[in-house]
Amino acid sequence: MDVVVLRTERCELSPPTDADVDAIFEACQDPAIQRYTTVPSPYLREHAEQFIPRVQRHWAEGREATWGIRHDGRLAGMIGLYRREPDAAELGFWMSPWARRQHLLTEAATAVVDFGFESAGMSLVRIEWRAVVGNTGSARTARALGFRYEGTLRQALAGPLQRDDAWIAGLLPGDDRTPVAWPVLDRGLPPIPTP
Repeated sequence: MDVVVLRTERCELSPPTDADVDAIFEACQDPAIQRYTTVPSPYLREHAEQFIPRVQRHWAEGREATWGIRHDGRLAGMIGLYRREPDAAELGFWMSPWARRQHLLTEAATAVVDFGFESAGMSLVRIEWRAVVGNTGSARTARALGFRYEGTLRQALAGPLQRDDAWIAGLLPGDDRTPVAWPVLDRGLPPIPTP
């Protein structure tokens, strides 16, 4: 698969390079990234160094598409379409602590989801999102993108330290992307504002 660069109003999404190793290493020291993603824990510099050629190999093989989210010349996070089957993939992401709560992730993820569904992109018929139960930040992003909550998978995620239950949601090309209620997010929270 040819490498694709995506652009949004505030972000450029391009594969990580060796120049990003320091930023990746620094971001992956964050306890939330280590807890809620599959990055190794503890996260060493060599993990960041090994990540770059693996991303390049996965692009070349058409297995996965991974982009660095760049904002104002800085690496803000990482996003990709993983576990690709012929017509389905899983959306995964993390954001550096400094880049959170600026809606950069939702902006970048919208571009990735669009690319995933476009015929000029990956022509997917389903994109899944999964997260460790309790990762409400990731769940709020997925809901904002229009994903539909589908349930909890027991002990479905194998992380570096343990197995965890997972929330799962899905999105199809024809779905209305207006956010809907998610029972795991809306218990005791105010309702979703309507536009």
